[in-house]
Parts: sequence; structure tokens; C-alpha cells
Amino acid sequence: MLIYKILRAPEWAELQAIGESAGAPVDIADGFVHFSTAEQAAETAARHFAGAEGLVLLALNADALGDALKWEVSRGGALFPHLYAPLRLADVLWSKPLPLVDGRHVFPDLEG
Repeated sequence: MLIYKILRAPEWAELQAIGESAGAPVDIADGFVHFSTAEQAAETAARHFAGAEGLVLLALNADALGDALKWEVSRGGALFPHLYAPLRLADVLWSKPLPLVDGRHVFPDLEG
């Protein structure tokens, strides 16, 4: 199963340069890297990145992250994937821009 991480351009650039990251400021504050499923990603963008430009969407294979990935209750009682380990560039399957069009982020097809 693929899970998704939204990063701002400077956070993505840092991950590419260093090879791993503790994540965005919210991840560092919470002690884990927040991810979303395909069904959760658009709402995550709307809630936490409203109006932000220059975002990048990363896809990772949840199974490849092993025991460091925990599914925990979060927004609205839904289970969200949380990584209790550094986010590693080697685990990123692909990255794509999340353009802002008319105030909303346009996502690639996450189901296909």
C-alpha cells in the first residue's frame, strides 16, 4: 500500500541533499513523521497546507517501512500512518509537484 507525505519545497530539497530527515516542523514537534493514505491526502493538504505553493507529494510503500510505521487514530477517529524513524530518501518511490489551482491543490491520480 502506498502512503503519502506532503513537504514544502525547502523540506524536500533538504531531504534530497542529506538523504534523510526528521520531517517537517510538525513532525519534529510530534516525534514522528505524519503520512496520509490516498483517501486522506487531499484533506491533509486542505487543512495543513491551505494556500501554500511549492508543495511536493512523496509516495512510499508502507510495508517497506517495517515496524517503525504505526497506524494510529487521528483526525475524525481515522487511522493515519505515523513513522517513528527518519524519513529516508531511499524509501521514496516517487515525488510529484502539488500545484495550487484556484486555491486548491491538484493531486495526481493516487488510486492508479
